[in-house]
Amino acid sequence: MTLKNRPVLIRWILILASFAIVSGILWNTYIFFQEFKQEERAKMEIFAEAVAEVNQNSLQDDLSNLSLKIISSNTSNPRIFVTIDDVMDAQNMSEDKMSDSIYLKKKVKQFSKENTPIDISYFDETTNQRIKVGTLYYGDSEALNKLKYYPLALLLIIALFGAVAYFFFSASKASEQNKLWAGMAKETAHQIGTPLSSLVGWTEILKTENIDPEYVREIEKDINRLQTITERFSKIGSIPKLERLDIVQETKDSYDYLLSRTSKLVNFTFEAPETPIYSDINAQLYSWTIENMVKNAIDAMKGKGDLKLEIIPADNVVKVLITDNGKGIPKRNFKKVFQPGFTSKKRGWGLGLSLAKRIVENYHDGKVKVLKSEIGKGTTMQILLKTVV
Repeated sequence: MTLKNRPVLIRWILILASFAIVSGILWNTYIFFQEFKQEERAKMEIFAEAVAEVNQNSLQDDLSNLSLKIISSNTSNPRIFVTIDDVMDAQNMSEDKMSDSIYLKKKVKQFSKENTPIDISYFDETTNQRIKVGTLYYGDSEALNKLKYYPLALLLIIALFGAVAYFFFSASKASEQNKLWAGMAKETAHQIGTPLSSLVGWTEILKTENIDPEYVREIEKDINRLQTITERFSKIGSIPKLERLDIVQETKDSYDYLLSRTSKLVNFTFEAPETPIYSDINAQLYSWTIENMVKNAIDAMKGKGDLKLEIIPADNVVKVLITDNGKGIPKRNFKKVFQPGFTSKKRGWGLGLSLAKRIVENYHDGKVKVLKSEIGKGTTMQILLKTVV
């Protein structure tokens, strides 16, 4: 057997062992329940014989006194003695119910289903016949009723344990997958680094040739962009380094890059204070957040419309608003849009907003939310960051 299949075999062994243990516990509980029930049956039969003795003999007889002691000592099982004249005598039940004939008739039917009624009779020597005194109906004791629900409680505990184990293994598996993806992202960033270095060298050669400098500048921008993307992927799975940077300038840089590489059908506007606003951020991850949210807004407008970036300073915080006039988001989906895999597009992974939320909230101690949205009119997303002096 290969090492690859061994965990599967161990898992099945554990499942079968757990099933065997649970089955054994349930079976033993059932056997114990039946034995307990038989003991109660035997006690009630003795009780019935004592009642018959009391009805047969005089109260002064020693046997009758013993019978009375047997009758008075049985206080665990609720019971109803119905005489041949349909007179009902209830015992071991609530005081207010023992005089309610309708209630007692219902309990007689219930007790008949729980336990077989016991006919009480005695042998009359003068007539050589058995004389029936009445019928004893009895229910299970409180202890037996508790034991009756023990298997159900056990199954619920086992189900809860199974659910906890399932979520634990699911979380472990997800953690392993996250580590795998983080490792692949870092390896991808490492692999991209080699051709990037080569492209930088070729760019320097192009500068020495008789080529329009504007072309070279655009190539350099894209190379810088690739380097930024490489740095982003290399930071996945590790705690990013935060620096005191100007939010206005960092947002403007992302805006300028997107402006030059977005369809002219999108009308970009940018509003921000002229003075710097500082916050502790990671430049690469922050720009990644802005790009993801802007691209999401452009997708909501289907590639054409008005898109506005606005920076608003407040008390100890700064708000970055991204407003589009796209299709809007239903209120019930305000939180769902940030869940991994949630997307309204036919194509796409649904990771952009989820990634933006994780970057802002987990790494920058900020907040991201849908500030407002109206179907058919547009949406405003808000990034909230703490400012520093």
